[in-house]
Amino acid sequence: MNNIPNRQVICEVLSERAKIDKDIIVLCSDSRGSASLTDFAEAFPEQFVEVGIAEQSLVSVAAGMARAGKKPFAASPASFLSTRSMEQIKVDVAYSHTNVKLIGISGGISYGALGMTHHSAQDIATIASIPGMRVYIPSDRHQTRKLMEAIIDDGEPAYIRVGRNAADDVYDNDMSFTLNKANVISHGGDIAIIACGEMVKPAKDAAEILRGEGISAFVLDMYCVKPIDKSAVIEAASASKAVITVEEHGIIGGMGAMVSQIVSECCPGKVKNIALPDEPVITGKSQEVFDYYGMNAVGIAKAAKELLHE
Repeated sequence: MNNIPNRQVICEVLSERAKIDKDIIVLCSDSRGSASLTDFAEAFPEQFVEVGIAEQSLVSVAAGMARAGKKPFAASPASFLSTRSMEQIKVDVAYSHTNVKLIGISGGISYGALGMTHHSAQDIATIASIPGMRVYIPSDRHQTRKLMEAIIDDGEPAYIRVGRNAADDVYDNDMSFTLNKANVISHGGDIAIIACGEMVKPAKDAAEILRGEGISAFVLDMYCVKPIDKSAVIEAASASKAVITVEEHGIIGGMGAMVSQIVSECCPGKVKNIALPDEPVITGKSQEVFDYYGMNAVGIAKAAKELLHE
């Protein structure tokens, strides 16, 4: 089965594990349908908590359950989870060091047509700024499964952001995966393209376009936005003439900003960040928005060539 939403994979993994681990608890803020967790709620009613539209309570209740020895996974639209419950994430989860996994659903511009109120274009910047919080943005169903299987028992707080729509496959079932290590998709010596989440596939496709024009690209999937894989960034930047970052996030404070800091400190060179602008994003379907801002394979390849010729 190809092209399924990453949120559906999260439900599948949690359902598989909930059968044998009664400490796994899923909490939702009136979002079980949006999170693809309806099947989990029906199959494991005693391991499911509906708090209603109350994101702050969602996080605090999850933190309390973690203190009682449970393994809570709190799911809510990323736009609300990362803003309305910011204090609870900072204090009840990170500062108190509770084993809460926050699932930000419909991340980025998944709710494209609903506008800025439903876009989560600042969640990397806000949540990654909190000491003790990890931030993961998997690219496809295979990576999402590997990530969930890796963190389900690790006892550390984390924020996992996934989109609403079906995601094209980047990998296959036997993909290599190491927690907190970026995945190298291709090696090249001309341009390094570092991407995360749903931008990995167009980054990979852009590399194919560039290869057809005699330009080799080092493509890096930085699904682990925090802790960012510093050594992988240095390797990619050192091997290339310039670096491009691509992310479904605002231009300020995201993965691109982190990469730029590493490059400037460790291996100075040209860096261009492709991201959403620092302004209200246009409304429309996700792909329409991506196309408008050049966040597609053609746009990434074009930006790469321009950067190399500067």
